[in-house]
Amino acid sequence: MTETVSGPARRGKAAVRKGLKMERIFTKPGVHPYDELDWERRDVVMTNWRDGSINFEQRGVEFPAFWSINAANIVTTKYFRGAVGTPQREWSLKQLVDRVVKVYTDTGREHGYFASDEDAEIFEHELKYALVHQVFSFNSPVWFNVGTKSPQQVSACFILSVDDQMESILDWYKEEGVIFKGGSGSGVNLSRIRSSKELLSSGGTASGPVSFMRGADASAGTIKSGGATRRAAKMVVLDVDHPDVAEFIQTKAREEDKVRALRDAGFDMDLGGRDIVSVQYQNANNSVRVSDEFMRAVETGGEFGLRARLTGEVIETVRAKDLFRLMAQAAWECADPGVQYDDTINDWHTSPESGRITASNPCSEYLHLDNSSCNLASINLLKFLRADNTFDVAPFVKLVELIITAMDISITFADFPTEKITETTRAFRQLGIGYANLGALLMASGHAYDSEGGRSVAAAITSLMTGTAYRRSAELAAAVGPYDGYARNAEAHKRVMRKHAAANDTIRTLDEVDKALHLEATREWAECLKLGEKNGYRNAQASLLAPTGTIGLMMDCDTTGIEPDLALKKYKKLVGGGSMEIVNHTVPRALGKLGYQPEQVEAIVEYIAEHGHVVDAPGLKREHYEVFDCAMGERSISPMGHVRMMAAVQPFLSGAISKTVNMSESATVEDIEKVYFEGWKMGLKALAIYRDNCKVGQPLSIAKNAKKEEPEAAPVVAAAPAGPVPPVRRRLPKKRPATVTRFSVAGAEGYMTASSYPDNGLGEVFLKLGKQGSTLAGVMDAFSMAISISLQYGVPLETWVEKFTNMRFEPAGMTDDPDIRMATSFMDYIFRRLALDHLPYESRAELGIFSAEERTLQAAGEDPASLHGEDVEGLAQSAEIELPAQPLPVVQSAPARVDATESHGRRTADAPMCMTCGTGMRPAGSCYVCEGCGSTSGCS
Repeated sequence: MTETVSGPARRGKAAVRKGLKMERIFTKPGVHPYDELDWERRDVVMTNWRDGSINFEQRGVEFPAFWSINAANIVTTKYFRGAVGTPQREWSLKQLVDRVVKVYTDTGREHGYFASDEDAEIFEHELKYALVHQVFSFNSPVWFNVGTKSPQQVSACFILSVDDQMESILDWYKEEGVIFKGGSGSGVNLSRIRSSKELLSSGGTASGPVSFMRGADASAGTIKSGGATRRAAKMVVLDVDHPDVAEFIQTKAREEDKVRALRDAGFDMDLGGRDIVSVQYQNANNSVRVSDEFMRAVETGGEFGLRARLTGEVIETVRAKDLFRLMAQAAWECADPGVQYDDTINDWHTSPESGRITASNPCSEYLHLDNSSCNLASINLLKFLRADNTFDVAPFVKLVELIITAMDISITFADFPTEKITETTRAFRQLGIGYANLGALLMASGHAYDSEGGRSVAAAITSLMTGTAYRRSAELAAAVGPYDGYARNAEAHKRVMRKHAAANDTIRTLDEVDKALHLEATREWAECLKLGEKNGYRNAQASLLAPTGTIGLMMDCDTTGIEPDLALKKYKKLVGGGSMEIVNHTVPRALGKLGYQPEQVEAIVEYIAEHGHVVDAPGLKREHYEVFDCAMGERSISPMGHVRMMAAVQPFLSGAISKTVNMSESATVEDIEKVYFEGWKMGLKALAIYRDNCKVGQPLSIAKNAKKEEPEAAPVVAAAPAGPVPPVRRRLPKKRPATVTRFSVAGAEGYMTASSYPDNGLGEVFLKLGKQGSTLAGVMDAFSMAISISLQYGVPLETWVEKFTNMRFEPAGMTDDPDIRMATSFMDYIFRRLALDHLPYESRAELGIFSAEERTLQAAGEDPASLHGEDVEGLAQSAEIELPAQPLPVVQSAPARVDATESHGRRTADAPMCMTCGTGMRPAGSCYVCEGCGSTSGCS
């Protein structure tokens, strides 16, 4: 372990402190960490999803050979600095890591962190090794800013404060704008602002916090984040005893009703649509800060008082259960608000003498003083799972020491957006070490995510991480001094350390893996308490669990943060473009750990590849099914399974956990009440839910609504027949118009002949794939005849398109069709092409199928329907909609996208499409991340 060198020598009254003595973890003396790797040159070319044009190109970039194409692409496009095409542009991972690590090492030397130059070199080499081997990563702002001419901002998110004064409210608007412009996010509690039921000193009635939220929301929607197309990341919190809490709870649910009404009226209300900006409160996550008093009143059926902001007197009394039901009902309708458990949060507060914790960052994992920032880094846990499925404890401990040292150094050199944030962060030095790949680690080691064994391993790892982090913080306090606010908060800080250590004693270990972890964690907490009593602590906070969106992809993690595996199959990016679906690498490793023989593993993996789940997989024991449960799919983890995992690790975190508890569309309001209530009982600090399809995702068109209403309005013209009417086949005439399309999917060629009725309408399809007489050719002939006969019997083409688009099998990848640049299979391409050639625009819009020209118009903010002369007025009249003064735009669905959860039977309907590359994003904690380019919808 690392030692602290100190001595009794004094200069005047001040003790002379000496820096840290560093030890090697992964590196060897005299060998640079880069020299032990095989490096290779690659070309990174990113195409525009709308028209196939190249929107990023950098050739000859250098990465270690084991880095995936996806990770290299994300680092090249996101983190390399310098104008593309100039000599100043970074082109090697070595340059990126050198740029960042140099600043950390030089600052550490300058400020006395190291005992000698040799220790500084060890620090530098170990940091470089860990970063290039994807063992851990700093959060994205470090890669964006450190070592550049830009401000050295290292923090992803900030907590602001707002007082009951107009000047403070306007400062809030300004500060948020500056933060959003820099690409970061913020959180704020508005509970100090007087309610709309209280009087102003002038005699008028106060506006209330909800009214001021409108201005902040509009500002966030205008500035967005870092000048990008995604929304800004922000959190708004209101205390449960605020008189305006009911209005706050219902704000987003009411707006969601507006979205549906406007969508049904023909406005473009899709995420990123041009009319969605008219809806308010969409740029923030909302949370209610509930107290133990309120939750006990919910439990007992009692009443609860809402209090005036200035005097604290009760001005209204409500039934606690009614207010709690209102929260659950709103969350059922639109996923907001989440809950934050105020007394639990402040019971674990290390610095209460300096102020209460009132708010969080946008994803709810960072909780500390107002006007402070979260400085994050995450460990790739799977790197510490040995081949024998034991956890490599000693290197993990030393890595935590290294990361905490580096993170504390970064606060010394970092820049912050406001003077208040600078002052608070420098005074309390809050850190947020966390991890990713927990879900993959548990599966690979044969543990079910929702099991006692899985929770025991997770708790032991988290306890070890935080115990080591605070022990290192105490060593840093001896070397360079405790944080400025420590003296005032010493007793409270030490009390929280004892709470963590006591919680560690309650971990119930079940096997040798978690026993080894728990044994070391117990040692670390004992040493932490001993050194903290002597030296104090360098950092007011040390750990939390962030969503690890982009950096998780950078580290080639299979799972993000604390999340389980999303599904058993994933998409692997290919060198020549496109991607292929493969079974997760953790599955065969888990099967091996469970004792299956290689031939059994192969059979089970093949079954998963075909079906996407393990149910009825050949030879797989039913008691092992739970090991392969995922967030989505045939066997998905229950909502309480997610809550139980959060509860297992929460006592070992300084902050909280970025995680959304996913619930099925059939979940009830009562189910949400149970999750929110059990979260309080289990000691969580914050909790958010998402019920599938509770938000408006793919919008319905006017035409679709009109079709649904037509049967109700149609007059009865004849009695119903006694029995079912047999379908009538409408054959094509001998002479019929036809088109022949030659196509290529991932280099494999085929031909399609599509014949139409003279009065329009597709009636026949012939497909030629493979050599004449081959099995493939025969199967496609039979398939063609089946399609053709069904069309002639009246089966709508839309039905076939809906069924076969997004079907995935090889060959898949790039096509030679400018309208359909990527296809997931021959079937996907064929039916997209048929839709473009034979379906009207409005039908294709519902299915999310657009031509290159239509996508170009969408990107420019124009209406693609104008290409087809759509009769907007006629459509509106058919749906009995009263037209406004200006013509209504025809609704556009989001373009078709590869959705990693569609093939597993469930998907999040409003998961955003990446506005950079057009790929469907996937959940990462409370945010979404694009696996194609690394863009996020939040602050991760």
